[in-house]
Amino acid sequence: MCRTLAQILGLLLCIVGWGFVGCTLAMDHWRVAQLGGRGGSSGVVTAWYWSDLWRDCYEDSTALVNCVDFRVLWTVKTYIQAVRGLLMIGLCLGFIGTVLTCYGIECTHTGGDQSSYDRMLITASAFHLVGCVSEMAGYCLYINRVVEAFLHSKADPSKMSYEIGLPLYLGLVGSFLILLGCTVYCATVCRVNHPRYPMVPLSREK
Repeated sequence: MCRTLAQILGLLLCIVGWGFVGCTLAMDHWRVAQLGGRGGSSGVVTAWYWSDLWRDCYEDSTALVNCVDFRVLWTVKTYIQAVRGLLMIGLCLGFIGTVLTCYGIECTHTGGDQSSYDRMLITASAFHLVGCVSEMAGYCLYINRVVEAFLHSKADPSKMSYEIGLPLYLGLVGSFLILLGCTVYCATVCRVNHPRYPMVPLSREK
């Protein structure tokens, strides 16, 4: 019973993490730059520049937003294309891992060899793990570019100083949840295949 509950918990963690990562693709404000409020009161902001994986936007103090979409695929910056690809790969692998998990956990067994279900669960964990690594690589690549632009702005005040937005934090949390779910899967399978206290057959008394 505890093993079944642990597997369901791992599945829920992976699904929630996969959902967080998927949401970040549609979210705005991956990076944000604030203009104004430097000469006088720091609470007065005149404009914001912000970007995501699909467009660059400008928002003034009246909440009027003007955006420029990345229309042509080959005109988008290389690192943005890489981030898109890594996140898409991670989501596809996570979807495959979720499907395999639904067939591999104990509460969906319809008979058959237990070892085959365990192998299916381990395979699902591998898909989730590879997808998680792909997603984290995408987020880290984007964060590296934001930090690089921030450091360049410190050296050259004429350049824009960007900050990390909420979608990046949400994506990293989602990746951590997927990694935690994989750990739960592997722990339940290894505990059955390698029990802590192995059963010793009792010899009959003569």
